[in-house]
Amino acid sequence: MRIGGQFRFRFMHSTTTSYPPIASSIAHVQSKMAMSLALLVSALTLSAIFNPSRALEFPEDFFNYSPNSIPISHISISPSSISPSQSQSPAPTPASVQAPAPESHPLVPALFVIGDSSVDSGTNNFLGTFARADRLPYGRDFDTHQPTGRFCNGRIPVDYLALRLGLPFVPSYLSQTGGVEGMIHGVNYASAGAGIIFSSGSQLGQRISLTQQIQQFTDTYQQFIINMGEDPAAHFISNSVFYISIGINDYIHYYLPNISNVQNVYLPWAFNKFLAHTLKQEIKNLYNMNMRKVVLMGLAPIGCAPHYLWKYNSENGECVEDINNMIMEFNFVMRYMVDELRQELPHIIVIFCDMYEGSMDIIKNHKHYGFNATTDACCGFGKYKGWILCLSPEMACNNASNHIWWDEFHPTDAVNAILADNVWNGLHTEMCYPMNLKELIAPKFRIRVTLSGIPAEDCEKFDILMLYT
Repeated sequence: MRIGGQFRFRFMHSTTTSYPPIASSIAHVQSKMAMSLALLVSALTLSAIFNPSRALEFPEDFFNYSPNSIPISHISISPSSISPSQSQSPAPTPASVQAPAPESHPLVPALFVIGDSSVDSGTNNFLGTFARADRLPYGRDFDTHQPTGRFCNGRIPVDYLALRLGLPFVPSYLSQTGGVEGMIHGVNYASAGAGIIFSSGSQLGQRISLTQQIQQFTDTYQQFIINMGEDPAAHFISNSVFYISIGINDYIHYYLPNISNVQNVYLPWAFNKFLAHTLKQEIKNLYNMNMRKVVLMGLAPIGCAPHYLWKYNSENGECVEDINNMIMEFNFVMRYMVDELRQELPHIIVIFCDMYEGSMDIIKNHKHYGFNATTDACCGFGKYKGWILCLSPEMACNNASNHIWWDEFHPTDAVNAILADNVWNGLHTEMCYPMNLKELIAPKFRIRVTLSGIPAEDCEKFDILMLYT
């Protein structure tokens, strides 16, 4: 259809811009956009979905980048409603195999981890605490076959997710002795025994609480600003992924032991709301430091953990319902909090992944996943091996891959691989809301082309949705 008059394209900038990875060649990007606009002019009556080149990636000269260096002013880019097609994940890589090298083109600049022993990669190795995993058999099935400080026989979930993102394993904050070079792919601040409440886990010895971990990130962010400049550092952080997994120690080491007579002050529901409110404020603090992409993990069903099966004298391995009910309530409150965050913080993209749901799917369908030991830990002592923590190689089973639990509280590498797949793309069960991590990081853009200067009855508007894959 021929439309008379002159065409003028107006591109409206959105404040919710999510930039794709940094261009290694700005000229290449300009040529691609010029070609795309030429095609639009020749087919104004059509809407097209197209896949541009992957020229926009993170090169080595990242520090020379500035978002303003791409001359595409007045282009409106905002998150679209398109969801990428969900591809099937490959089978989890056994932890005994050397980790593959990260992709040359990572999907995000970095991964920052905040949490407890579920994601501690070695922080507590540097602390005076009983909560340590720096001895065998911890790490025996890891890539190096040596203990690293991970509370597992092999990898933890963030190890698998780092590889999905094209990043190397994220080092612990306390292991860094140099400059920002060692933190450019991310930092793990997680500390075993840490909780949302500052004093949670204090009976174990030293640990880095949630508030202290956020202070450590503040220090990291300041180092990035000094080395990169304020705007590039803000852009770097806003495009990185933050993985937060904390809260279980507030039950294990605070509420359930009734520290400070807390059970007489807070009923479980009120305690859950208190924890969620405290965590929400800390997330807002991170948001003020340009955190924008967040994976918020719920709590696992510790009522099924070997320690509580032993402590509550479970006869046939039945989970402790009272404990699990509290965990489910906490996850419910957390999911509601995610909705509040999305309303209160306009630029945040936050997903909530229900560890209870994902873990119970594994427990209930253990035969499907290849597990035949669902109640006993692989390493420990006592009934269900839940009385004493894993202390020596002699206390461990020969094959951890058919066990759900590694020690009295922590899952095996095989379970972590399944849960990481669920966080990434919901391969085994959908446990993340309102999207999974793969969808969270997918650069989705909407370019609105408005035609003006022509009769109103002939004016048409087109939404060209581009999904970079």
